[in-house]
Amino acid sequence: MSRSSRPNFATFIAAGLLLAVTSPAFAGDAAAGKTKAAVCAACHGVAGVSPTELWPNLAGQKETYLAKQLTAFRDGDRVEPTMAPFVANLSDADIADIAAFYASITACP
Repeated sequence: MSRSSRPNFATFIAAGLLLAVTSPAFAGDAAAGKTKAAVCAACHGVAGVSPTELWPNLAGQKETYLAKQLTAFRDGDRVEPTMAPFVANLSDADIADIAAFYASITACP
């Protein structure tokens, strides 16, 4: 590979900045998420373990997975009429906090 065809340092910096700007931030505050997730408990259980097979368990799921799914519900990329009213007004920070909360709970066997 010739010197002129190799990516330079500026290219790597630009790529990193692009990823930082376009990638959602998923580092949430679990303590804040516990309060924000209170409404979720009706279907997903107080400790993130659903009382029925109708709704998934959230305890112990990966934070990035939960945040991605909540964002998809909110943005309409994943359609579930039951979830729509609960996620419609969540901010990115709310989603990150709720995801951090459920990820922090140890899943029951």
